[in-house]
Amino acid sequence: MMNKVWSSAAEAVKDVSDGSTVMIGGFGDAGSPIELVHALIDQGAKDLTVVNNNTGSGEVGLAALIKAGRVAKMICSFPRTAHSEVFTELYRAGQIELELVPQGTLAERIRAGGAGIPAFYTATSVGTPLEEGKERRTFGGRDYVMEYGLPCDVSLIKAKAADRYGNLIYNKTARNFAPIMAMAAKTAIVQVAEVVPVGSIDPEHVVTPGIFVQRVVHIKAPQHESELVKQGVSYV
Repeated sequence: MMNKVWSSAAEAVKDVSDGSTVMIGGFGDAGSPIELVHALIDQGAKDLTVVNNNTGSGEVGLAALIKAGRVAKMICSFPRTAHSEVFTELYRAGQIELELVPQGTLAERIRAGGAGIPAFYTATSVGTPLEEGKERRTFGGRDYVMEYGLPCDVSLIKAKAADRYGNLIYNKTARNFAPIMAMAAKTAIVQVAEVVPVGSIDPEHVVTPGIFVQRVVHIKAPQHESELVKQGVSYV
């Protein structure tokens, strides 16, 4: 019988290789897979390209991964948030690369990557520095910039519950980028607070079908980024 539930976060991320492109779900604290990211830090993969809405907070989760020197490049929309000191210092020192992408464009690049769409056109960034080096075309009298779809090797996401087939439901806005990141990944790894019996999730309520999920990890009491930052916790 098909069972996508893995024994631990460490086991689930053990084969992430150096140089991988890793998408990490979350919009600030909401939907941030802290345990999976910390397991990736412990695992040791380096020279990663990480795709996220921001660059993390404090010295936990994504920010800790960056502080540990494992991230060569960030692709994100908001590199500076209220508690993102780690990235700022490394970027100013020239120790990490940044690709800045408008938030809607980032979401569409991820979605396109998951749908097998190699590129698309958007009016966002026309006439700005973010257009540099990109193809521009005119449709219906309006200028558009070409953006590439963004697939990845691994996605680390957080959901509320899953069954052993990998069907997922989320906690309200904590779903944010997670469904499209699962689609865009060769290997989607999901931490969930609850593993439920097959058939107990109404098919009409499934947000991410199990076909897009390869590994599920049960984290019964997940940590929350904002609480760890408030406590001054540093993972590295």
